[in-house]
Parts: sequence; C-alpha cells; structure tokens
Amino acid sequence: MTKSTHDALRSTLARIAPGTQLRDGLERILRGRTGALIVLGYDKTVDGICSGGFDIGIEFSPTRLRELAKMDGAIVCDRNASTIIRAAVQLVPDHRIPTQESGTRHRTAERVAIQTGVPVISVSQSMQIIAIYVDGVRHVLEGSEPILARANQALQTLERYRDRLDQVTRSLSALEIEALVTVRDVALVLQRQEMVRRIAEEISQYVLELGVDGRLLSLQLDELNSGLGPGSDMLLRDYSRESVDHADVDEALARLRSFSSAEIIDLTRIATVFGYGTTADNLDTPLRPKGYRLLAGIKALPRSVAARLAENFDDLQQLMAANISDLMSVEGIGEQRAKKVREDLSRVAETSLLERFS
Repeated sequence: MTKSTHDALRSTLARIAPGTQLRDGLERILRGRTGALIVLGYDKTVDGICSGGFDIGIEFSPTRLRELAKMDGAIVCDRNASTIIRAAVQLVPDHRIPTQESGTRHRTAERVAIQTGVPVISVSQSMQIIAIYVDGVRHVLEGSEPILARANQALQTLERYRDRLDQVTRSLSALEIEALVTVRDVALVLQRQEMVRRIAEEISQYVLELGVDGRLLSLQLDELNSGLGPGSDMLLRDYSRESVDHADVDEALARLRSFSSAEIIDLTRIATVFGYGTTADNLDTPLRPKGYRLLAGIKALPRSVAARLAENFDDLQQLMAANISDLMSVEGIGEQRAKKVREDLSRVAETSLLERFS
C-alpha cells in the first residue's frame, strides 16, 4: 500500500468511525438487512458513470441514509458525507477494470473506487459486513470489541518494547560518553525505535477505527509515546559513514521503514542504512558520534544552532571537552547559551554513567 493510499484509507476510516453520523447510518442499514452501495465523493468522473436515479441534494442524516438504502441502486454523497447528492443511481464503471470480488455490489464498488479515486462503501445484505474500497484496497469494518482486544495486546507489546528502547538508549548514551560505541549498539537502538514506531502506528490505526470508543486507548498511547527523545533521524546524522543532509536522512529513514518484519530483526541489515556492510564482523566496528542526538536532547537549544555545534567539532568527545570560549566561537552561541550547553552536556554525561554502573 502506497503512502497516499494509506492516508486516504485513514481519512475514510475517520469519517465512518463509531460516533459519526455516517457510521450510525451504516449500522442502521446492517440492522435493517437491506444492503447498500455508497459513494463518498461527487465530481465529473463520478457523474460520468452514474445512470438514472434521483437528484436529492439534502443534508445527510443516518435515518435518511437508511431509508434511501431500501431502494435499489447506489447513494452518492459528498466527500465529507454531509450531503446526500443522489440516490437510486445505477453505477456503470469500466468493466475492463480487474476485480477479485464475486458479488455484483462488491465488484461495482471496487471498480468505481479504482476508476474515480473516491472511497466507496459496500454494505453486504447477506454477509452483514461493511467493506470500504479505497484506491483498489479493500478494508472490512469490524465492531469495537475485537478491535479493542487486539489494541490492548498491542499496547502491552508496546510497553515492553518501550522499556527495552529506553534501556538501549541509555546504554548508547553512556557508551558515547566513554567513546566505546560500535555499529551493533547503534543498529540496536535504530531497531528498537523502528519497532516502537510500527507498533504505535498500528495502535493509532485502531484508535482511528474505534472513534469515540478509542478515547482511553488514545490516552494510553500518548502516555507511552511521551518522552521518547530524539528520533532515528538524529542517530543517522550522528553515525552515517558519509556526511548527510536532510534528503539523505529522509531516504535512509524510508529504507529502514521499508524493511519487512523478518529484515528488521537483522542488525547487519539495519547497519546498511547508515553505511556499513552486511557481514556480522562489521557490527563490532567502533564509531564516533558527531553529537547531534545528545544536542537535540537540550530543549532550549534551537535545532539549527545544535547542527552548527555538531559540525564545528570533529566528534562528540571534542565537543564534550570544549570550554565556554570554544563553544562561543560557534555562530549563534553567546555566553549564556554556551554555559547552558556546557552544563547540560555535563549533566547528561554524569547521569548516563551513573545509570550504566548503578
């Protein structure tokens, strides 16, 4: 699934989540066992495949949707499902568009979604399911209970992974202070950050589908996501073998996120993202951080100033050894800011070492 299709599906799910008028109307149709075909969007392309029916042009309501679904044909709404534009419409999409569906309603829904680019909802009269078609992707809506069960399992997994991420991140900070970092240490933190990101993204999808039923889940997710600190982009800037700009970092992040579940557990595979080989021997290669990640943790320091600091010194060790005068030689660093940087770096060093040997 492409990013644009993923975003379009998420947007559609938000419009039909529990608590919305559209979801109320769909559930009324399910209970009435009539079935329905609903198009969420109206433009020239949609108009071109509509035949017959009635021009309605009335404000959307769940009861109106339910009553109109009793008639044969499709219902056409605007993209936000705030207006019912047409009803009892025969949809005539291009029959050459391939589809894996068998039922007439579902085949039509998939073809219309592909041809027009607008979401189409199909309510099955016989199977009692609601299916959404977006850019050729089919998604079946579920009730809140099974989604909540999966979401709670994912939350427990996220909590364990977050604890492990915090551990390896603290360990990396201490190793950076001691100048003992290896490729393995960096790959391990990148791996854990990506795992946490993927689980959090999965839970956010559940929150979206649950609508008003997912409020508590959303609060729990926010709590587990808080205090994560600098992300993978700072690690890549710190440890990439070659000098990188923002475009290079974005490309490396995209590559990391494209790894399959099997690939993401392979540290040698992750090491290739920041420029190191695919053999296990390379995991023990020593590395010298530039200091981007630790500087990003200083909240009062603007990102642009932190970047200039990291670029002005050869590596983190030289930055840690710099005095106030050395820091003030960097553009944008006055005496007060230099003292703040010096104090914060010293505190990070002290805290990291204490945690490592406690």
